[in-house]
Order: sequence, then structure tokens, then C-alpha cells
Amino acid sequence: MQISFFTRNHFSLRPITLIIYLFLGPSLCPNYVFAEKTSSDTLRVGTFLSVTGQASFIGAPALATLKLYINFLNLQGGLLGRKVELIDYDVGIDPRTAQIAVKRLIFFDKVKVIIGGSTSGAAMSVIPIVTQARIPFIALASSASIINPVRKWVFKSSQTNRMACSSILRDMTRRGIKIIGLISGDGGFASSMRTHCLDVAKIMGITVVADEVYRTNTRKVVGLLSKIKLKTTIQSLLNVDFGSSPSYVTRSFRELGFKIPLYQTHGVATLDYLDLSGIAADGVRMPVPPIVIAEKLPRGDPIKPVLLSYMKLYRKRWEVQPNVYGSHAFDALRIYVAAVRQAGSFDSIEIRLSLEKTNNYIGANGIVKMSPKDHLGLSSKAFRMVEIQSGEWVPIN
Repeated sequence: MQISFFTRNHFSLRPITLIIYLFLGPSLCPNYVFAEKTSSDTLRVGTFLSVTGQASFIGAPALATLKLYINFLNLQGGLLGRKVELIDYDVGIDPRTAQIAVKRLIFFDKVKVIIGGSTSGAAMSVIPIVTQARIPFIALASSASIINPVRKWVFKSSQTNRMACSSILRDMTRRGIKIIGLISGDGGFASSMRTHCLDVAKIMGITVVADEVYRTNTRKVVGLLSKIKLKTTIQSLLNVDFGSSPSYVTRSFRELGFKIPLYQTHGVATLDYLDLSGIAADGVRMPVPPIVIAEKLPRGDPIKPVLLSYMKLYRKRWEVQPNVYGSHAFDALRIYVAAVRQAGSFDSIEIRLSLEKTNNYIGANGIVKMSPKDHLGLSSKAFRMVEIQSGEWVPIN
């Protein structure tokens, strides 16, 4: 007897319970209920995100965006005449839970595409699964390793950490900065970006004379900053991390009397960073996704009307401002929809080939031009450099 099952469109996965459920049978897991087999007229889109927990600020806006635009799509008649249904799982930040969710999406929920992976660890962990299943996967996480090297079934909609490093170091070079210090957290995002920044600095001829690492989410950064200050040749300091620690770095940097520029990464392009840092953030430079300065983009920028339209619709539906993580989901879903329409089919192989032909898609993060050798398709303009002045993001030409 062939059946399909799920409880509801959103719930947190408990790894031990779900492993038993997947491999030993549903009768041992009474908390999960059966549902009727999905109609063949319904197109299922799957997602796994960090909706709760320490990365909820990444996953929750992405889920809200997917729900918003799938409802919008259905109001327009669906996709190629089919109603679209979103199946979503909250996986926190555990890669093992992400793998379980993706297996369920593919083998039980029978989704046609997977959009998700809030964290790079989760996204990377499911690549072997989607590759073997031959199902399109559009990742939302930032790591360049997701699409480098290019993998047939794996695409990405978000800017990479390496792109952010390049933006920062190019701005430093324009200011005549050649010797820098680096301080970073020990989490996955910070560790990955630190590696990219060290590599890009070497390529660009920038010397890193201090390289200190702190425990992510700590407040204890004064000692490391004091150590860096002893390196009198340093012309600028770059902090690599997200969460609360960069605010403590910024405030301690000012309290210790540094007289050099401070750079942060796109990981802290949030109002929380401005609020926690206060006036200490003034003068800090960083690369930001276009959504951060949407209203300040030049009038002729082609992505500006797309961004403003998305932001307006999101605010109207959810009564809060969207962030960059929502914009990644916005682009991922719309790129997939465009690929399906171009292919005129739901066949996985045809859609994969259509995704590779994405050309001049105007999205929330830039103009996308994919190819068989590039499954991201974003240019360096996917980040815009800003300086914080009086608590506001001010674009730097």
C-alpha cells in the first residue's frame, strides 16, 4: 500500500524520533499522523530552515517570504496550472537534522525542488542527498563552497563570504591600507569567512600582521584587542563574525582608543548591531546587501523597484521589515518559478538545465546570470559598501 504522510507544514524535527520514524516505521511514532496522498495537481516546494534557536533571525524571514510568495503565486493561478504547496521543516542549526528533513522532503513529501539551508553547515550536509536524488536544490546559506566546485543539482541565491571579503579589502586598498589586523569568532560563519579573507588579502597584496580568534557570542574581547593594538604598523582592523560579539568588539575598540578604521562584515548589517553598538559604530565600514540601503539606491538602479516592491508586500503581510535573509528566499523562489516557466515542465532535468540558463534575472540582490559553470550568477555589485554615520547606513561610491 502506497501512502504519504506529514503532520503539518511546519514543525521542529526531533532527530531521534524522526530517525525511528524513517527507518523503523511510523507505528513506533504515534505523534506523527497520516494524511491523504497529495493530489497530482499540486506542486510541492520543500524547505528546511533555522526558524527557531540561535539562527532564527536567518530562517524565520526566509520562511515568511516563501509563505508570502507561494500564496501570491496561488492567487495568480499557481504554476503551469498547478497549485503550489510549501512543506517546511525547522531544523535549527544541526546538520544531521537537516539531512533527515531533506530525506523526508524527497522520499515522503515528494517535493519537486528544495529551497533552504539557513546555515552553511546545513546546506553543505545535504548536497550528497540532493545529488543522488537528482532534485534541484537552491541554497540560501552564504558559503562559496556550496557552489564551488559547481555541482549539477546545487544552486545558490545568496552572496558569498568571499565576495564580502573582496568588497572590504578593495575598499581598504582604495584608502591606501596595506597592513591590517584580523579578529574573528570561532563559529562556522566566522571561520569560513576568515579563511577567505586571509586568502583574498594575500592575492591583493595586503599583509595581515595580527590574527586573533575569540569564542563566538562572548563579551570578552578586550584582551585580544589590546594585544592587536601593540602591533603599531596596523592600518585597519577587520572583525569577522555575526551576532552580539561584533558590537562588543566595536565598543571595546573605541574604549581602547584605536585611531585606525574598523571594518565589520555583512554578518552584522542589522539594526541590532546599530542598537547594541550605539555611537561607537559611527565610522565603521562594511559591505551590505542592497536591501539594507534600498531607499538610498540610485534612481536608475534596476533592482531598486524590485526590492521596494518586495519590502512593501512583506511589511503589509507581516507588519515587520524584511531582512536580507528573506530576500535570499525571495530570489530563490522566483528564479525557480522562472525556470519552470521557461522549461514549460516540472521535469527535474529540464528545470536544472533551465536554471543554468537564468540570464538577466533582476532580483533583490542583483542581476543574476547563471551558466553551467556558475550556479550563483551574481556580480560584485551584490554587495554595496557603506559607512555608519549617526546611526545610519551611508552608501560609499
